[in-house]
Amino acid sequence: MSGSLNHIELPDFKLSIGKAQTVHVNYQIFGCQLHTAPIILINHALTGNSSVIDWWSEIVGSGKVVDTSRYTVISINIPGNGFDEEVEHLIYNYQDWRLNDVARIFYQVLSELRVCYIHVGIGGSIGGCLLWEMAVSYPELFGTIIPIAADWKATDWVIANCHIQERLLSNSTHPIEDARQHAMTFYRTPQSLRYKFNREITTDFKVRLWLNYHGKSLKERFTLPAYKLLNQLLATTNAATNNDDNISKAIANSEVKIRLIAINSDGLFTALEDRETFDLLNNYRDIEYQEIDSIHGHDAFLIEHIQVEEILKKYLKEIEPIALVKKCA
Repeated sequence: MSGSLNHIELPDFKLSIGKAQTVHVNYQIFGCQLHTAPIILINHALTGNSSVIDWWSEIVGSGKVVDTSRYTVISINIPGNGFDEEVEHLIYNYQDWRLNDVARIFYQVLSELRVCYIHVGIGGSIGGCLLWEMAVSYPELFGTIIPIAADWKATDWVIANCHIQERLLSNSTHPIEDARQHAMTFYRTPQSLRYKFNREITTDFKVRLWLNYHGKSLKERFTLPAYKLLNQLLATTNAATNNDDNISKAIANSEVKIRLIAINSDGLFTALEDRETFDLLNNYRDIEYQEIDSIHGHDAFLIEHIQVEEILKKYLKEIEPIALVKKCA
């Protein structure tokens, strides 16, 4: 059934540091039956999940820009994100994990599904970082990757914010709520909060009520082990780890088309970093760069739906209609 949650167990999966453990992964498939249409992989953001037709309903669905009547859409849950699974077994060693471990897990899931070629990969925030990791590790997997509000590495700024998140998650008496409230301040911008609240007061400043709401809301649907693990994965983003932090060298063996989408006000994965990546790779790769114009910062990819739709519409037209399915050997 389209959209149902499916489970795969990967026994004795070996992390990049050498430790092995059993990993449980779940995923959803939407739209056309697998192996009958172009495949789009959508990687979720840090507190997201595989149910893309819910949290990205403006973009994914029948008749939408990611049209489930024309494409097969696959979305895999990052192991331990808590979406219909136990995560306590990961808490003891979450600091052993790297985002590249997730890239290898996703590849194993795709292999189980006999998917050896993804026409387009789309991912926002950590989901976009994961696309970079997968494209480097598996050079022939993607036709195109579209990282949105993401980067191939965690900058010092990202690492610094993840460090503060880790301290809040480890030391606060209300860890999920406090970490989420802190995160919301760098997912948005001062201008965005002014536009939204303008210092209005009801029982309290509306901005404080809003932060409290988001903290409590995440606590209701997310677990502390999940948050710690996902924060760890974000901090370890580096698709060029095995190539001396040289992304040109790391991606050299792949012919993947790269379509970068940045946000001009993003305070987490800054547009400057994506522009530098574009300039670095522009003479060697099929790469394009687009920028979302917004006051809303990092979260603009979840807010500026019209701009996101127009950019994705352009890039999805590049899918070759004659090569609907590539069979695995």
